[in-house]
Amino acid sequence: MNQCFGCNTCKSADSVLEGFIKELPMETSHHRVESQSTKCGFGLQGVCCRLCSNGPCRITPNAPRGICGANADTIVTRNFLRAVASGSGCYIHIVENTALNLKKTAQTRGELKGIRALHRLGEIFDMVETDDYVLAEKVADAVLADLYKPEYVKMELVQKMGYAPRLKKWEELGILPGGAKSEVFKGVVKCSTNLNSDPVDMLVDCLRLGISTGIYGLTLTNLLNDVLLGEPQLRLAPVGLRVIDPDYINIMITGHQHTIFVDLQERLISPEAIAKAKAVGAKGFKLVGCTCVGQDLQLRGSHYTEVFDGHAGNNYTSEAILETGAIDAVLSEFNCTLPGIEPICDELMIKQICLDDVAKKANAELMPFDFMHRAAQSEVIIDKIVEAYKERRPKVEQHLMPEHGNDHTLTGVSEVSLKEFLGGSWKPLIDLIVSGDIKGIAGVVGCSNLTAGGHDVLTVELTNELIAKDILVLTAGCSSGGIENCGLMTPEAAKLAGPKLRAVCEKLNIPPVLNFGPCLAIGRLEIVATELAAELDVDLPQLPLVLSAAQWLEEQALADGAFGLALGLPLHLGQPPYVTGSPVAVKVLTEDMKQLTGGQVIINPDAKETAEILDRIIMEKRQGLNI
Repeated sequence: MNQCFGCNTCKSADSVLEGFIKELPMETSHHRVESQSTKCGFGLQGVCCRLCSNGPCRITPNAPRGICGANADTIVTRNFLRAVASGSGCYIHIVENTALNLKKTAQTRGELKGIRALHRLGEIFDMVETDDYVLAEKVADAVLADLYKPEYVKMELVQKMGYAPRLKKWEELGILPGGAKSEVFKGVVKCSTNLNSDPVDMLVDCLRLGISTGIYGLTLTNLLNDVLLGEPQLRLAPVGLRVIDPDYINIMITGHQHTIFVDLQERLISPEAIAKAKAVGAKGFKLVGCTCVGQDLQLRGSHYTEVFDGHAGNNYTSEAILETGAIDAVLSEFNCTLPGIEPICDELMIKQICLDDVAKKANAELMPFDFMHRAAQSEVIIDKIVEAYKERRPKVEQHLMPEHGNDHTLTGVSEVSLKEFLGGSWKPLIDLIVSGDIKGIAGVVGCSNLTAGGHDVLTVELTNELIAKDILVLTAGCSSGGIENCGLMTPEAAKLAGPKLRAVCEKLNIPPVLNFGPCLAIGRLEIVATELAAELDVDLPQLPLVLSAAQWLEEQALADGAFGLALGLPLHLGQPPYVTGSPVAVKVLTEDMKQLTGGQVIINPDAKETAEILDRIIMEKRQGLNI
């Protein structure tokens, strides 16, 4: 491990967290940024190909083609399509498991916490059933059937979920997707050795993958979760490292698949489990939120007040959460579970259990979630964690941070809870936009990374710049974890907004930044956007709405971005994807996309400049609507 602690940590927008990490006696990802600061120029441009044994081939002015003859445009877009397909596959894995869990719950007549959400899906899918369990199974089957269709058979629910003007555009462009899993398969095949060499064709495939990713992996995952886990409800909640209570056996959860934890959540607050905790000196069990599954628990926290302590932070806060010494186990089932937690868990005797083999960590125990044996599995997990607590607590020093974060972040925001807050209609929000009290809306979404200025730096700075311009910010993803820990989701943050937005926030007692939860909730933002567009009778590109994935990180973010472009929305990135070595890719994404879908990619690492660019776009959209 790195022995020079504190001297080389990266900057963080969260100064309290930054100070905490500087004082830690163990290495984190924040320490490793400096040692990885020298980047491969070929990799950054996407012009390195290692698909066959003739390579790796690297494109330079003196060597403009690889040995096979592939040029920069082919190599770059091939690499990009492969990344988007991989990211899409991750989201399709999540919605598949969620639909399967809903189906099995319906078949066993288990608890459905969101009956209203179930009926909402029934209406969308044109299903009428008097038995809620029959309806739930049919809803799940409809999703699964579409996922499993071959690539040449179009998915049916796209027609039911999609916004009519967008569907027309997608049909014109020929990008309506076939079966989602088959689209991923085809994307991987298409970008293999000596196959497709048409860069535009491959970029069009990225849009097709974006649609299936967005409608299924994002939007439908949320709606299925609402049925199983309960709908989000607005409330004020604690965030940050302060949520960790050392008097309890604390379990940090990481990933994206909340339905995997349903049975365990209930059993952790059972009298039998609490008795086991008390027998080893703890008051009981608490779940500590981290990454997107923590954001999802926070979103639905009103249903889980007994077992959920709060959301502590995003992916690059996870190591600090563990190094408080008060976490006794990590349960992981997907990304963003950093490999860097492994040596920390080993050092601090933290039990690691992985519930999905796609997220298997080194030195962790693999216990794939088994719905039919979930009760017995939950009991085994509880017993293992109790043993870990008993063994480690007397030996591990604690470094708690009760001053980190805040106690009153607004959470539980969804397309339903926000609309209900506004009186059951979007008209009050539309009126505020028309009057200019809210100039427009910016979705600041996606990941956290450590290289766009530092941990959450660009995300938080951009958010501050946007709200200062009277632009309401909606967030989803790990970016939300950084923004909320910096206090921008508290009602008091209204003072940081421009005068008009501040007046609106103070009147409604809300913050200028509204947290929709995990990255999956980008799908919820799409629902808000389409419902606003429908009330105004316009297409999505006409709305005064912009997107920013300022600190995108993973291949999933590229699939998210492809969805945003397919919707026709301007998309800002703080760092370019690895496509700058291809003039064709750059031109299509930043210029030609405007004519194709209405969207465009904007690359800018500066918060102030980006806010000015996005503000100009919003003003252009307002002028187009004559407001």
